[in-house]
Amino acid sequence: MPDEMTFRLDCAPIAWLEDSFAVMSDRLPPTPSSAVPSHEHMDKVFLGSQPVLSSKVEVVDYDPHWPSLYESERARISSVLTDAAISLHHVGSTSVPGLAAKPVIDIDLIVANSANEATYLPALEGAGYRLVIREEGWEEHRAFKGPDTNVNLHVWSDGADEPARHLLFRDWLREHPEDRDLYAATKRQVALEDWKYISDYNAAKAPVIRDIYARIFASRAKETAQ
Repeated sequence: MPDEMTFRLDCAPIAWLEDSFAVMSDRLPPTPSSAVPSHEHMDKVFLGSQPVLSSKVEVVDYDPHWPSLYESERARISSVLTDAAISLHHVGSTSVPGLAAKPVIDIDLIVANSANEATYLPALEGAGYRLVIREEGWEEHRAFKGPDTNVNLHVWSDGADEPARHLLFRDWLREHPEDRDLYAATKRQVALEDWKYISDYNAAKAPVIRDIYARIFASRAKETAQ
């Protein structure tokens, strides 16, 4: 995640609209790993066991209400984490206009140190969020489910690589409709299959995601060389 150009929660409202990777960071993160988490790993990091899907994965047409759902979550989170939160970002497929997606709002919350749960966990639990993943071996990632809207709230430390990649991926899809449509078609095709876990669905999409990231990083390298 951006380490030098993040904004504070008390910035002017327009700052929340300026969270592109170009605005938020001047540091390019490493390319993502090609490794896919195993079932054993996912069972370990979930509090309890990895949830078993009861139906096919739902991928729906883009909903123009998704940004307003994110804004509601952002307001609730920022109201209880006025000191701990450094920045919040709408990421994932629901943050890309025109992109088909699972109707789940993905949010990246950046704090000083996500391993220090005392600085944010009690406040989030008090607001109705429920910790579901504690992934100490992967940039101290934490994940919460929301109290009403279906959200995945991801917590990362300031300077973490994965949320920076999320912004790169989101911004690229917003600007490159051919890759947006490729990703949408891939998701719709993969969602036709019967999967036991959502991580299986994610793993099936991984080759296309890696290809898109390759184009993103090649483009960045070309810009740097100029």
